[in-house]
Amino acid sequence: MSPRPDVSEERKQQILQAAIAVFARLGFAESRMDDIAAQAGLSKGTLYLYYKNKDALIAALLKYFFTQEMEHLRAFVELEREEPVSEQLLLLTRQLSAAMQSMVELMPISFEFYSLAGRDSEIRQFLQDYFRQYRHELARLIERGSARGEFRPVDAQSTAVTITALFEGLALLHFVDTQAFSWGLQAETSIQLLLDGLRPASFSG
Repeated sequence: MSPRPDVSEERKQQILQAAIAVFARLGFAESRMDDIAAQAGLSKGTLYLYYKNKDALIAALLKYFFTQEMEHLRAFVELEREEPVSEQLLLLTRQLSAAMQSMVELMPISFEFYSLAGRDSEIRQFLQDYFRQYRHELARLIERGSARGEFRPVDAQSTAVTITALFEGLALLHFVDTQAFSWGLQAETSIQLLLDGLRPASFSG
């Protein structure tokens, strides 16, 4: 007998996709659980079996996106690409920019997630673990650049913190004023400035 499919996981994905559509169309504040249930083609009672409120939906949604991003970063680092690490960091920045552009309408939801972390210890722990892993993977790239002689010897963990703060800070500034600058162009410019400071004086790659 073949194993039965995990219907509950399929249903959760169905609900999360519906929530994305509703949040993008109506905004977080105006979206109701009724709207999400209707979008998913479910009764409100069935929806509540999976997610008790909008906070629970946002937590699940952002965990999904953060997990996807972490898997992408980990796979990127594991490849040990041949091009200079500086080019890899610029490529990673461009990929992140493309991902942000595809999710621009959901940016307010990501900041709602940070608000949740202030009052929910489980969400706060999830974010701590996520950023710890994110810094670890970035530090591996920095260490690789130093080992190849592309970067001068630096504290890889501190550099990873700087890159993470750069990305998160630009995201916040862009959310507050989307017309102030292009996130992708500014992120690439900022990473390039950081890379200029990492290169040893004798390196010409």
